[in-house]
Amino acid sequence: MTNSAVPSLFRLSFFLFTLQVMNLGGVGAATRFYQFKVQTIRLTRLCQTKEIVTVNGKFPGPEISAQEDDRIVVKVINMTPYNTTIHWHGIKQKLSCWYDGPSYITQCPIQSGQSFTYNFTVAQQKGTFLWHAHFSWLRATVYGPLIVYPKASVPYPFKKPFNEHTILLGEYWLKNVVELEQNVLESGGPPPPADAFTINGQPGPNYNCSSNDVYKIKIVPRKTYLLRLINAGINMETFFTIANHKLTIVEVDGEYTKPFATERVMLVPGQTMNVLVTADQAVGRYSMAMGPYESAKNVKFQNTSALAVFQYIGALPNSETVPGKLPVFNDNIAVKTVMDGLRSLNVVDVPRNIDAHLFITIGINVNKCNSEDPNIKCQGPRQGRLAASMNNISFVEPKISILEAYYKQLEGYFTLDFPTTPEKSYDFVSGAPNDIANDTQAANGTRAIVFEYGSRIQIIFQNTGTLTTENHPIHLHGHSFYVIGYGTGNYDEQTAQFNLEDPPCLNTIGVPVGGWAAIRFVANNPGLWLLHCHFDIHQTWGMSTMFIVKNGKKVQESLPHPPPDLPKC
Repeated sequence: MTNSAVPSLFRLSFFLFTLQVMNLGGVGAATRFYQFKVQTIRLTRLCQTKEIVTVNGKFPGPEISAQEDDRIVVKVINMTPYNTTIHWHGIKQKLSCWYDGPSYITQCPIQSGQSFTYNFTVAQQKGTFLWHAHFSWLRATVYGPLIVYPKASVPYPFKKPFNEHTILLGEYWLKNVVELEQNVLESGGPPPPADAFTINGQPGPNYNCSSNDVYKIKIVPRKTYLLRLINAGINMETFFTIANHKLTIVEVDGEYTKPFATERVMLVPGQTMNVLVTADQAVGRYSMAMGPYESAKNVKFQNTSALAVFQYIGALPNSETVPGKLPVFNDNIAVKTVMDGLRSLNVVDVPRNIDAHLFITIGINVNKCNSEDPNIKCQGPRQGRLAASMNNISFVEPKISILEAYYKQLEGYFTLDFPTTPEKSYDFVSGAPNDIANDTQAANGTRAIVFEYGSRIQIIFQNTGTLTTENHPIHLHGHSFYVIGYGTGNYDEQTAQFNLEDPPCLNTIGVPVGGWAAIRFVANNPGLWLLHCHFDIHQTWGMSTMFIVKNGKKVQESLPHPPPDLPKC
């Protein structure tokens, strides 16, 4: 055999091996390989051309697709001047905590010019998920869908739709979002609103220079479609509707639900929702509209809706688009109506005997500002600096991978004393019992809670009114949880009503404005998991903490060794 034939034979063998591993068209689990080049491109939106960070030059980013139990391998190459990581939102990362992605929590960031390969299995998971950057506010443009289909022999629990489309709801800034976060932190004040909402990266005709920047779906009359809705926005909860069409919710956060028909839905950042839509109207063009849900008071926000087109085949291209009707921006009843309609498809196994009860307050703080330049650095209320907290502890992001520090038993980087109840006693909805202006200071710390493997956990999240109440989207990494109850006002154990039969199973819950939410789950995934508000500004301000789940007694219940190419800080 000639020397030149050896490389060719090797390449052929590797190609055949890859096909065998991927098992294309087979019935077993496959391995799906992807390459993400994190790179900047020039993009024109809203009359301006600017550089944005993307994956593979696409905005929104490319879709990852797999089947339940498949392995996904993604090599991420950072070609930008910024640090980055990728988080696989909603993927539980069973025994693969190292690949979860939040910067300085489970890994150090991938620095400019470096790469890291994520390698995980979507074990016993199917549905619509989201991948996004988890460093600074880069996920404003670095995001995309992660779709996990049922196994080939497993049907949907509803009639198979004629076709399906993925719809990503986003926010767009004309400013550099990394610099924007830095400027907001330096000022101590609130962030500016987004310059536009987008539907699949397009703002639609309500915005300047955007009459042609419109996403369109062409549909066949009388057919039913599955729309995979994903809120990829970073600081806003959003309503979505289609003019004159019902949306039937059949899945939320990758878990099937009992069908629930509604005229509009609300998604919090990071939340996914599958809806069925039947093209049962007259042939024409119908608006798909996305607009704000803003529950906080005295907050600036973008109030111009993004529009896309739901266009029947046969409709005249220049025919008038039927407008969609969105709720008013602070319609709490519309939000509650959707939440009330969410139920798991079947009776579920909710933990009954609880090992750990947590009561976690969530809210906005105003810390004292001792700057010598208050006009620049003290732009919060009462010349203070805005912060956010859980149980009045404002999370301080470390500059080391906390998971590595925990795994290597390094001391001094975090503490295990996060309080399981508030350290202050509040009338939570109306604020502190004393003068609010003098009682909004949060303590700082990098704290965690430790759970034994298999612990059954109940958490009550209580919205506080020390500054303002609002609907907070709280996301837990590494686990899904049952939302067993929620309500307005202060949580009262004597009057709270829990659904322990068929509550929805979520990974991100909007804790009601001025109210509370109760969740339960089993801590059965060893590792270190971030719990945080999915408003990026609130996470930046410190509304986070960490859960550590100890190893179980078996090998298959233990955190494996770190990968050899784990990035260094």
